[in-house]
Amino acid sequence: MTDPESLLAEEILIVRHSGEIPEIAFHGSLYYLCEDPDGPQLTLTEKERDILRRQVVARYRDILLRDLNPENRDATIYRGLKRCIFNWERLGKFCKRQGMTVEDVRQEIAGALRSFLHQEANEVRAGFRQSCLNCTKEELAVFAGAIGVRPEELPEGLEMLFCPKD
Repeated sequence: MTDPESLLAEEILIVRHSGEIPEIAFHGSLYYLCEDPDGPQLTLTEKERDILRRQVVARYRDILLRDLNPENRDATIYRGLKRCIFNWERLGKFCKRQGMTVEDVRQEIAGALRSFLHQEANEVRAGFRQSCLNCTKEELAVFAGAIGVRPEELPEGLEMLFCPKD
């Protein structure tokens, strides 16, 4: 059997590099480490559980920044603003359930959203690309407000970035 520190370190890596919904990996790790009859059946301290929780936040941060990176817009890893909004909501719900705050991440995501939208608007305006954001103006407005981006911080002519309604 491996020592508890190594087992925890392994699970930290699993959660940190998990897929699109890191809290599933978090709960899987807790189950394996503490409850699984075939697992090590450890009793984690609150500090150890907190390390795992922070990995969920870090993974969500990576996912959010991936989808707010203009360099990823045409890559297969890009999921778009709609997915970014869903992931922000998932992160918020996870943090609320775990008694954590999203304030550290909020500011970074707000800055990334402002930069993303300004670059997108500039490139569309210049004719370098066509943009069809996969969220509605209303969804974007709610998301921007939730992360602290004021309307005056958004680019002029933002409406040109949305698909016209059929």
